[in-house]
Amino acid sequence: MSDNKDDNKAHLIYDKDGKPKADRPWIFRTYAGHTNVWASNELYRSNLSKGQTGLSIALDLPTQCGYSSDDEIAKPEIGKVGVPINTLDDFHVLFDQIPIDQMNTSMTINGTSMWLLALYIALAEERGVDVTELKGTTQNDLIKEYLARGTYIFPPEDSIRLIVDMYEHCLHNIPSWNASNICSYHLQEAGATPVQELAFALTTAITILDAVKERDCFTEEEFERCVGRISYFVNAGMRFVEEVCKMRAFCEMWDEITRERYGVKNPKFRRFRYGVQVNSLGLTEEQPENNAWRILIETLGVTLSRNARCRALQLPAWNEALSLPRPWDQQWSLRLQQILAYETDLLEYPDLFEGSLVIESKVKNLKEQAYTEINKIIDMGGGVEAVKTGYMKSALVASQGERMGKLVNGEQIVVGKNRWTDGIDSPLVNDGDGGIFMVDAEAAQRTIDALNKTRSERDGARVEAALTRLEKDAKGSANLMAASIECAKARVTTGEWSDTLRRTFGEYRPPTGVEGQALSIESENLNEVREKVATFIDLHGYRPRMVVGKPGLDGHSNGAEMIAVAARHAGFDVVYFGIRLSATDIVQSALEENVDVIGISLLSGSHNEIIDQLFEELDKNGAKEAIPVILGGIIPAPDFQSLHEKGVKRIFTPKDFDLMAVMSEIVDVINEQKAQ
Repeated sequence: MSDNKDDNKAHLIYDKDGKPKADRPWIFRTYAGHTNVWASNELYRSNLSKGQTGLSIALDLPTQCGYSSDDEIAKPEIGKVGVPINTLDDFHVLFDQIPIDQMNTSMTINGTSMWLLALYIALAEERGVDVTELKGTTQNDLIKEYLARGTYIFPPEDSIRLIVDMYEHCLHNIPSWNASNICSYHLQEAGATPVQELAFALTTAITILDAVKERDCFTEEEFERCVGRISYFVNAGMRFVEEVCKMRAFCEMWDEITRERYGVKNPKFRRFRYGVQVNSLGLTEEQPENNAWRILIETLGVTLSRNARCRALQLPAWNEALSLPRPWDQQWSLRLQQILAYETDLLEYPDLFEGSLVIESKVKNLKEQAYTEINKIIDMGGGVEAVKTGYMKSALVASQGERMGKLVNGEQIVVGKNRWTDGIDSPLVNDGDGGIFMVDAEAAQRTIDALNKTRSERDGARVEAALTRLEKDAKGSANLMAASIECAKARVTTGEWSDTLRRTFGEYRPPTGVEGQALSIESENLNEVREKVATFIDLHGYRPRMVVGKPGLDGHSNGAEMIAVAARHAGFDVVYFGIRLSATDIVQSALEENVDVIGISLLSGSHNEIIDQLFEELDKNGAKEAIPVILGGIIPAPDFQSLHEKGVKRIFTPKDFDLMAVMSEIVDVINEQKAQ
């Protein structure tokens, strides 16, 4: 081969010596964690042995929301959507036989990010691992939590303070750790358009960097490195050409913002670094085997474009619209990544879209719209103010409502859901387990037993001293990382750490975003349900009243919000107070508002336990036979019979996408109750 670079071919990639080469694959991850630390450790080691090259830790909802496993609100949720972590002893089990100094570990954790990072650092120190060797990410994007996912705890200003504390500590002590991960993934799951995903995510990054600048804790060189540690976690949907353009727009805009707003000179630190999980929102309960192809197509949006290719990728499983995936389902998703990376020639070519007039035009259009939205938010006071006023939340609810309207009207075609709905039953769901993963109900007790053992063996005086220091530092201006690491080593629990900061900072409930919203649904089903509502009003002299309840710790509120908006669109009076309510809260609201039906939304797998709590509370108030209960969410079909036997009148799942058909059935439930 000639050494003359002029002979280089445009379709090849060359190394620094001028020799043709292929790119290295992205990091292969599987979002995993369930039941307890013993089962999750076994799963992680199994996945790593199959070729996974990084860990993506799923934590259960009590851990995410700052509760120990034996808290009453935590018990129904233990190990349901991730692994429960109470103390440092749990981390020792979770990472047993896993070399954390060689691992790139991502933790999907937000409200308690500082605590989980403190546990990881304490684990390294107790193992004798050099903490400067630790690599990974804590998600730690609280603005997104207020908007879309719901595992926030503290008010926005205090949450931003904790994030800045972590950037300050990590840059000086764990230089390869990403203290936060700007996460637009859940924005798309909540209905965000590509423009909103770009604008809201970049606004979040601006909010964090402005707070870092305001603290003035870095030199100019350190600040550039801090900018370089900001990473992103994005989503990719079915419109994969648009997704390619969105990712190229992200890369260009981040380079421009960091250069022009923050004066970052080193292009290395202006690089847009991102990981991705492709879209779960579009996965269907109907004909779920089709989801395998959807996942593959969505993957193209973040892998085809070399100039905007992801650094880490995790894929959902084909059956996530049914329930939690099994290990085999996760293995199937991992194999898809490996086949794309190793069996195709994707990684052998330079950027495939360089010079494309179509791509360049679409990228330009996305950037223009996103900058307009960013400037609008900055003019209203920035990201925190846009959370407090409910501006961004309302915009997402409106976008989700528009999406639902397009599904119902057939404008957005989804194969198996609103077109070509007849098909042969999938053999994938005919296994003995129905193609879904069921958490062992007895496994939670092992977690609580381990928690009690740690409590009984720890040094109580050291615990008290550590928590006293944490509270003192929180009331002042000290960086809270050092106090949190000491809490971890003292075997303070997740609930104790969080409760200490709750007492200092307080808790926060952001706007729900449903006020003033309307749906663009006009259909025969709408006409039918409005006729039923009119008849009800004529008979009873008032509109049907409904409490929409989101009990437990599950913060994915999109479904509950759409039901609340749809019910008002149909003519109901609706009571909706947002997420994280107890059964007592919901029943008291129902009694005080004299409602005709209680609607419960649950996605975390805790439906059996929480429905039991709800009916116990209704029974205690003499209302079990008076107020009918309906249930919606990710509810496995094998659970339907027992839920009906408990007293649930109707069960709705993702296949029930026609909101007005749902409303019509709810009116029927109310009328059946009135007729008794």
